[in-house]
This record gives sequence, C-alpha cells and structure tokens, in this order.
Amino acid sequence: NRRIAVFTNAEVESISGEPGNFEVSIRINPRFVTDACTACGECVKACPAERPNEFNYGMDKTKAIYLPHEMAFPMKYVIDAAYCKKDEGCKACVEACKYDAIDLAMQPKTLNFKAGAIVVATGWKPYDANKLTNLGFGKYPDVITNVMFERLASPNGPTRGKIIRPSDGKPIESIAFVQCAGSRDENHLPYCSAVCCLASLKQATYVREQYPNAEIYIFYIDVRTPSLYEDFYRRVMSEGVYLIRGKVAEVTDIAKSPEEEGKLILRVEDTLLGRVRRIPVDMVVLATGMQPNATGLSLKYRQGGELPTNEYGFAVSNFICFPYETQRTGIYAAGCVRQPMDVATAVEDASGAVLKAIQCIELVSKGMATFPRSGDLSLPIFFLQRCTQCKRCTEECPFSALEEDEKGTPILNPARCRRCGTCMGACPERIISFKNYSIDMISSMIKAIEVPEGEGKLRILGFFCENDAYPALDMAAMNRLKIDASLRVIPVRCLGSVNVVFIADALSRGIDGILLAGCKYGEDYQCHFIKGSELASKRMENVQETLQRLMLEPERVKFVELAISEYDRIPEIVNEFVEELRKMGPNPYKGF
Repeated sequence: NRRIAVFTNAEVESISGEPGNFEVSIRINPRFVTDACTACGECVKACPAERPNEFNYGMDKTKAIYLPHEMAFPMKYVIDAAYCKKDEGCKACVEACKYDAIDLAMQPKTLNFKAGAIVVATGWKPYDANKLTNLGFGKYPDVITNVMFERLASPNGPTRGKIIRPSDGKPIESIAFVQCAGSRDENHLPYCSAVCCLASLKQATYVREQYPNAEIYIFYIDVRTPSLYEDFYRRVMSEGVYLIRGKVAEVTDIAKSPEEEGKLILRVEDTLLGRVRRIPVDMVVLATGMQPNATGLSLKYRQGGELPTNEYGFAVSNFICFPYETQRTGIYAAGCVRQPMDVATAVEDASGAVLKAIQCIELVSKGMATFPRSGDLSLPIFFLQRCTQCKRCTEECPFSALEEDEKGTPILNPARCRRCGTCMGACPERIISFKNYSIDMISSMIKAIEVPEGEGKLRILGFFCENDAYPALDMAAMNRLKIDASLRVIPVRCLGSVNVVFIADALSRGIDGILLAGCKYGEDYQCHFIKGSELASKRMENVQETLQRLMLEPERVKFVELAISEYDRIPEIVNEFVEELRKMGPNPYKGF
C-alpha cells in the first residue's frame, strides 16, 4: 500500500501540535546498509566481529552485520555500530559486498511530517528475571525465561528447535515451569500478565512432543485458562504433565540426595498436599510477566514529554468505557502498552484504536469534541480581564488543552479540549464558562431549588457526573428503588467542573447537605475525564475551609465514588446522608 510508510531503526524525537495537525519529528538512525542490499549474506561471511543475538535473548551470537530475524522488514542487513570494527580500519564487509550497498559513513537523519492522529503500539518486554534472585536466573545457565524457551523451541531459534540444556547441550529428562515468576507479587509485578499460564501449557506440549517420557512440572498459584482454553488445559493434563499448586521458594543446585546430583532442585510448598517438597529437574523455565515498553513520544506538552502512565508503566486510559483513549487527545494506545494481553486480543485492540483515530480526525475537522462528549461544538470562554494568572486551570486540565503565555495567561488549544469543564471548576475567579454549560447556568439551577422550612424538612443537593453517577441514578429509578424525596440533582459534565463556589452558594441559601457523586478513580478508576473525580476529592480541602468560614459542619458535604453498575447503592448512600443531616440539624442559614 503506497499510502503506508514504514520507518525502521527510527525513534520519535518530538511531537507537537494537536489532533488533526500533529507535527512529528523522527530520527532515522543509520543502518550503514543502503537500499541496494539484496540480503545475499556475503558480508556476514566476511565480518570478523560478533555480537549477542538480541532476538534470541543472547542465547547465541550474530556477526556485527546481521539480519535482525528471518522475517525482517525490510529484508536488508544492518550493522551494530557498538560491535563493528570500522573504527579500527576494518572494511571486510565493504570489500565483500558486490552491490556496493554498505556505507560506513552513513549519518542519522531527521524526518518531519504531519499526522492527524497517533496510535501508540510499542508493545511489551519481559520482566527482568535477574531481580528474582531466589529463582537462580543468571546464576544457573539452565534457568531460563519463558520467552527464551520460546526461541529455544523455535525452528529458527539458536538450536533450530531442539530443546536441550543451555549449559551442556544435553537432552532433558525433566523440566519445571514456574508460573507467576515476578507476577502477582507485591515485591515485583502485582498484576497478572494474562498469557503466562497458556504459554507454559503450550510450551509443555513442545517438550512432550520431543521427549515423550520426560517429567514435566508446572508450579502455579492459579491456572487461568479462560473460555474454550479450558479444553486445552485438560488436554495438557491428560498428557501426563504434573501441575503442582504452590509458589516456588528457591531454585538451587545443592543436592541432599543421590537423585538430586547434577540437577536443579526446586523447593516448593505444595498447598494441596500441605507439605514442602524438593523436586529435581534438568531445566527451569520462569514464566516472567509483561511490562510495557516506553512509548518514547517526546511530547511538547506543558504536562511533560511522555504519555501519562499508571504506576506500572501502562498508558493511562479508561479501560472500561473508552479503552484506547489516553490523556492526550488524538493519541491512542493499543496492545500491551495499555495492559497485558495475548496476540488475538492485541489484534482486536489495534483495530479499535485505529477506528478511534479515524473518528478523531473526522470530528476535529468539523470542530467537534472527541469522546466522551462526541460532537460537542462548545469551547471554554475566558473572561481574561479578571484572570489572575494563578495557573490553576492550566495545571489541572487532564488533557493539556491549556497552555500559558509568558505572563501565565491561559491559551486554549481547541483541538485538544474535551469539554469536561475541569478548568471551570478549577478557576477561583469564576471566569471560565461554556455557552451551553456555565457558572451562571449552574447558579441559576441552585437558586431555583426550593428550600423547605420547618422541623424535620431537609433539602439535599446532589451534583452527579453525567457519565456514571447520573445514569446510575436513572437506573435506580427504572428499577423502582426508593430514594429519599429530599434529594435534588444537578447533572454536571464531570465532577471536576464543580466549582467550590457552587457549594458555598447552595449552603448559604439554606440547603442542608451537598452530595458529590462522581466516577471512581485510582487503580481501578473509570473516570471518563481521567482526573475529574480525583480533583473533586482533593478540592474537598477547600470545601472544608468554606464550611469553616460559614460556621457549618464539614459533614454537610459528602463525596462518593459511584460506578454506573452500582445504582443499587444510591438509596443507601442518600438515606445514610439524610440520617447524618438529621443528627446535625437543619442548616442555620435557612430563611435568610
């Protein structure tokens, strides 16, 4: 396809601009081999220098001029400058090449182009097994990782598919697969990497095919084989593979009996038998977990150059409702850079991310917002005459849609804006509004709420986010759940758009309590605008100051996180709040 350009041996130097008009600069590193290369291989025969083969995880070597792998694109050789002896005057490859395809003086070059949207699919890397000191990786050559074993068993791998011990090249009689090696472990990776169980079961079949009488052990915490893969799991069990439930405490070569001599011994607590066992084997395979590769985007954004990630390094996205969205509008994450997944899921993920990118380009070309407020034509309006350059709006915008001039005055980037209103909630001067969602509109709604007087009569005002909390309220009503009649609700775009002034106005009018209901946030977050609920929670400190100034109890304002599926919690939340308010008594500002 002539409309697809592939740049290999390249890295992103910088990305600036906005959706529909990104300016991308990439650095193409020299491969020292030109397009005239036919991959004949004569240069390899002549090259005197060697390097570890990264594709085979260092289990064999290539020459300094090499083909990355048999399916490399483009099918052309490349020179590893770190191992090449050209600085010592060596030109063996140049002299051997009859196509004059080697240029040892090749320099890096920079390429600039424009893009409408960006999909980040930088993949994953295995967890560093050297950190698992108790499991012997790096100490014993016959302790390898699952990705190393995959290359070992591959027909184009270092042993051409023959599964043998790396230490001496001998056939194996027994092998152990250690599951969750570094995964589901608070000291390493606390999450499940999704593919390790199935990968080890598959690799066990490799061993069984080559060694019908070999003893094969799989040590596991839980075997996770979803859907129809359960049939595969049972098939592997029927082939005589021993599955032992227990976490391996240690791998050692210190023998305590004759049958352990010359073997690797795994010490494990078998939780099903309720005892500690020592099992000798010829080879150990560690099922190390997935870690995302760095995106390396070098963004020219106020909030920093990297794509925002969670504590584990995965791109921050709303994985429940909008799985491909990142905190940078127009940039979408796909595959294992987003979360651990298998190949089939990653392919589906890529399709979804590309469709989102296409939608983004189309919407932005029409001046519309991207998801979740798709099609919204409104934009924040700033009354800059009253701006104090406090930078609250630019700092709190989750999508880097607000930059600053040299004085600190906010400058809107319309294409990045998702119309969440977080800037409106952040501004202490109330100078930010939208034509269809403004400070005046919310204030008018608050003033329109009737505040009943008299003993025992309460009025509660709820600010419910339109993405989770408000639909949950609808679902509660559809299911005929009884909610206290004292509640009045104002839907807001995001809880981050709720200004502290709204709360002060409502309480000063005599409203007895304020209920802030937004999406969940944190490790299991699903806030549609990334940080809205979190910001609202942090702003509660300012709310406390407001309540102290009004001489009111801090408990009169309550913040709750609510998923759309938790609609059945709403009656309980409201009723508990009502009881708390009854104990406090009516708002003393009633009637004033």
